[in-house]
Amino acid sequence: MKHPSQQPNVVFLFADQWRQQATGYSGDPNVHTPNLDTLAKESIMFTRAVSGCPVCSPYRASLLTGQRPLTHGVFVNDVPLQPRGLTLGEAFAKAGYATGYIGKWHVDGHGRSSYIPPERHLGFEYWKVLECTHDYNNSPYYVGDSDVKRYWEGYDAIAQTRDAESFLRDHRNKQPFALVVSWGPPHEPYHTAPEEFRNRYQAEAIRLRGNVPQDIRKEASHDLAGYYAHCTALDFCVGKILQTLQQCDLIDNTLLVFTSDHGDMLGSQGERFKQKPWDESILVPFLMRLPTCYGNRLKTLGIPIDAPDIMPTLLSLCDIPIPETVEGLDYSKNILGESDTYDEVALITCPHPFGQWSAPIHGGKEYRGIRTNRYTYVRDLRGPWLLYDNKKDPLQMMNLVHDPQYAKLCTKLDDALKQKLESTGDLFLPGSHYLREWGYTVDKTGTVPYTE
Repeated sequence: MKHPSQQPNVVFLFADQWRQQATGYSGDPNVHTPNLDTLAKESIMFTRAVSGCPVCSPYRASLLTGQRPLTHGVFVNDVPLQPRGLTLGEAFAKAGYATGYIGKWHVDGHGRSSYIPPERHLGFEYWKVLECTHDYNNSPYYVGDSDVKRYWEGYDAIAQTRDAESFLRDHRNKQPFALVVSWGPPHEPYHTAPEEFRNRYQAEAIRLRGNVPQDIRKEASHDLAGYYAHCTALDFCVGKILQTLQQCDLIDNTLLVFTSDHGDMLGSQGERFKQKPWDESILVPFLMRLPTCYGNRLKTLGIPIDAPDIMPTLLSLCDIPIPETVEGLDYSKNILGESDTYDEVALITCPHPFGQWSAPIHGGKEYRGIRTNRYTYVRDLRGPWLLYDNKKDPLQMMNLVHDPQYAKLCTKLDDALKQKLESTGDLFLPGSHYLREWGYTVDKTGTVPYTE
């Protein structure tokens, strides 16, 4: 593995609720993402990046620990992450990196607007963070060890990007560094991006995916117009980061990632938001631009990289030891062209449905499934639930799970799922079991109550 003479910097950019399909480079006919489209031409594009537990806090806890949700215990939102072992920030700091985190955190579990003391920053020294808000134009945050609440100026993603640019300029001679920028959009509310971006999209001009039912197409078009405005605003932010990396002569020695924590159904399958097992919810964009010393690695990879895999992969690419507590897979050799083998089976899970996917109100259910190169297969607690041939049916409109012609395939995929569950120690029990195990109390929607 060829490494730079100096360990590379890392800039990790991720959005909240940006589904894989919503970029120009992936073929969405509606959205304007010129900076991401350019970045895609300079990057390794992961075509099957997944959010294995597609909801906010579980993804973030897995990103920070390299562990699966039932290991670190954050399988629902608004509960505290109590890591066992080095976290992502701590591993980089231990290796001599300057570390920084800007934006949404959502793993502290002590109130969405509460002060987070330094001992719970998990290795990140530069700190301009709030647990969680989606009031993008009135967005508070805390700085370092101060408990004084401050507010981002204007639309928070753009203000956070300006702050990230300042970090890059300040650290151009203090390399290596690892900076995480966590944006809140395009998570709903959809229609709160700056006017210049909202003006680009009119609901009546939106071309919907073919799996949006007729009776909700008007609502879906309305939502997507606002959603795409957020996406284009974040694309502008990505462009500013790239421009600053170039201006500071950092681009050649920086490993840059753009991704998201999960997707958004936005009317597909008649569903909204996340937690669901369909592609609009579980597939996310994932671009990785490597330092130039690694050579020309521009390609697409079908590796099902998931949140627990990000920490070991980044650490390995930076020649940093992977903590023994990490459960995710290190895909650095695949990225560098040193291996063509990988586990093509991605595990997708919902240990406990809550909120917008709660069982009593919104028809949510616990599930376990796999997403392979070609198929999606999902079980709920009662038995086989979904089977799609994603090659023949990319919009997942034909559930084949009870079709006799696919019985052998269903059995084969069920065996693969059982093997995956056994290898990860997942007994696939009702959500109530895991709530009791971790001592979580939930309301009537299955949600852990939180304070603002």
